[in-house]
Amino acid sequence: MEITGADFILRELRLGDAAALQKQADNPNIACFLFDRFPSPYNLPDAIDFIRLRIADEIQTKFAIVIDGELAGVIGIDFRDDIYRKAPLLGYWLGQQYWGKGIMTQAVRLMIDYGFTNLDVVRLQAGVFSNNPASMQVLEKAGFKKEGILRSAIIKNDVILDEHIYGILKSDWAG
Repeated sequence: MEITGADFILRELRLGDAAALQKQADNPNIACFLFDRFPSPYNLPDAIDFIRLRIADEIQTKFAIVIDGELAGVIGIDFRDDIYRKAPLLGYWLGQQYWGKGIMTQAVRLMIDYGFTNLDVVRLQAGVFSNNPASMQVLEKAGFKKEGILRSAIIKNDVILDEHIYGILKSDWAG
């Protein structure tokens, strides 16, 4: 499956993406805004393992962001269990050289459309570290609403940070 943006496509991850994934993801300026489960440094075996896990997924919820034929980032929806099963989390990252070009805002809008059209969900949610205002702007431009701030909720690189919670409801989506 491919979803076309203005200057990029979203598509399934492929083993052939491993070198580009490793190259883009191995950047502390990206890792500092992501969960600790995102390896840093990010090496080739990490990339291969991630892609193999995504290839094995029953439902496609993780997409390569491809610019000029090469992986430039990843965007995806992470399902949760139990009472949160209809409210998955949206996550994303983009290679630093592509920041500030509107690519991620458009990719988030495409993922909102994909999620509400193809998945059995009632909302999408995203958490943003307080030191990442650019990601907050991406979500707000894409239609997410800030719903709250979890004070001193996370620790990243030995720094305690707030987490800003964003959500968008299927009932509010204009797709």
